[in-house]
Amino acid sequence: MTFRRFVINNVLRNKRLYAAYFLSSLFTVMIFFTFAMFAFHPAFGEGDVDGNALFGMGVAGGIIYLFSFFFVLYSMGSFLQSRKKEFGLLMMQGMSIRQIRFMVFLENMFIGVIATVIGIGIGTLFAKLILLIAENVLVIEESLYFYFPLWAIIITLLSFTLLFLVISFFVTFILRSKKLVELIKADQQPKKEPKASIFLTIIAVLLLAAGYVTALLAKGVTVVIVMIPVIVVVTIGTYFLFTQLSVFTINFLKRRKLLFWKKTNMILFSDLAFRMKDNARTFFMVAIISTVAFSAIGALFGFQTYLTGGMKEANPYTFTYVEDEDASDEASQDIETVNQELEERGIEAKQESVEMEYYNMGDGEEVLIASETMYNDFAKLLGKNPIHLEHNEIIGVKQNDAIMEGYVQDNFTDQPVQLKNDEQLTLKEIIDGTVLPEMYGYYVVSDATYQQLPEPSRTEKNTVWKAAGGQDEKLIQAGETLRDEIETFNFQANDYTIYTINKMFGPVLFIGLFIGIVFFASAGSFLYFRLFTDLDDDKSKFASIAKMGLTDKELKKVITRQTALLFFAPIVVALVHGAVALTALSHLFDYNLVKEASMVLGSFFIIQVIYFIIVRFVYIKQVKSSL
Repeated sequence: MTFRRFVINNVLRNKRLYAAYFLSSLFTVMIFFTFAMFAFHPAFGEGDVDGNALFGMGVAGGIIYLFSFFFVLYSMGSFLQSRKKEFGLLMMQGMSIRQIRFMVFLENMFIGVIATVIGIGIGTLFAKLILLIAENVLVIEESLYFYFPLWAIIITLLSFTLLFLVISFFVTFILRSKKLVELIKADQQPKKEPKASIFLTIIAVLLLAAGYVTALLAKGVTVVIVMIPVIVVVTIGTYFLFTQLSVFTINFLKRRKLLFWKKTNMILFSDLAFRMKDNARTFFMVAIISTVAFSAIGALFGFQTYLTGGMKEANPYTFTYVEDEDASDEASQDIETVNQELEERGIEAKQESVEMEYYNMGDGEEVLIASETMYNDFAKLLGKNPIHLEHNEIIGVKQNDAIMEGYVQDNFTDQPVQLKNDEQLTLKEIIDGTVLPEMYGYYVVSDATYQQLPEPSRTEKNTVWKAAGGQDEKLIQAGETLRDEIETFNFQANDYTIYTINKMFGPVLFIGLFIGIVFFASAGSFLYFRLFTDLDDDKSKFASIAKMGLTDKELKKVITRQTALLFFAPIVVALVHGAVALTALSHLFDYNLVKEASMVLGSFFIIQVIYFIIVRFVYIKQVKSSL
């Protein structure tokens, strides 16, 4: 048997040992190929996506490829760490360190090439489904039809062949020889009892608390100012959390005799401190990478919702037209154009017009004062509750401040309104509600009081249309047509504007989603490698304990708890980090992102639960096979 044949047989006959590394590499290739297939789609060469988006996709592809390099390198390092005993046995049979390096090089290239080919094959197989998802996320007018991704195949094949070649050379170069006895007894080396520094444990708590409190208390642009210091502090605190605080907590629980001696807790806690100490760096890496994934996708999704949701709240009308005082004939023609377009497309919409009068408050600021009837007519159009005012009663209406943060209320609070008879009205109440087509806050007075107002400084006529729901596609098309026909900034087509924002933002969200998936999948693979690195030790340990009377049910319970702690400790920390980061983002924009944060963090948590269930099943099966 030739040396190359020995290497191939070694891989094929040890499927479990090589499976994790192979699947991680395959997944990485598949993600990159999917992204390349999407980026090289012919539809993008026809101008449907602008050059900035294509440039962004190119940068994202580079990020994914660079991260793939370090991910595969880490996976390979963990893979080799679990094979020390095997290398020792081979050296006993006469294999030199040079031959071991050459064996590792050939194995890595063999697995890499196979993973690349299969990854491309699976990506091509699900190409149409992937393109369909991309089409909907990106808000693309034309269909992303299936095509044979020749360039994507070539780029992926060349890129990952080079990647695995470089990693193979790099790994064999750093693979150092150790004494034979150390390799043979790699899994029998005694471990010292893990100890934690009380000082560093306190530092971990203080750093995390300081970072969280600072991030949660910051408002507006202060969030940007404190962002870098908070990231640094929380990152250091996270490292000490896993290296010191976790070990301190476990040792503390072990000293609680009632807890430690209860049922199978002795088995769990006896080994847990060693696992936490051994896996601290992996947990730290997984927590930080997962936090980046959560925060990036949550921030992109939240920012898109902020733009579109804030616009809907600030202007709830389908179409809005503001007349120029010196162009009434042109305004009448434009309004007729809107009505004709609505009629031709069969769009049901209610129309309302109003002359809004603005008054100089004496400090250079103009404020709209509307009558009760004006407000109620527009409230009825939006299906909101009307208001009823007494004579000489005045209230303020605070408009949506998602975009004009802090400006609205300060604009009119405590400013008296002067009537013709010199009587002054003082603002008594401020209510929330976007009703009249006005960006800033305004006053509302009773109809009788409205007649007593002095001459306004200026008058502005607004016409709005509110369409019934379920006509989104028609409204977008009508808005696009009207924006071309009515060439003025005074006309707004809300649905079409939101559509263009989604279309522009879609590629950014899609790119962020891809990068986030790669990061999160990599984090999961890191945990998988660390778990299966300890598989042989667990087999030996549980085989010994089973002889002492450990039942099958208890075995499953102990393994489930250990595996759950391994999988969810860093993910829970990442979820908390992500929640704090997204809360700080909501403070930056003064816009509630609870819904978006819950969707993103909840989705990732559900994925992790599914991954945990699968890995737990496989791990228990492997351990039970040795009993």
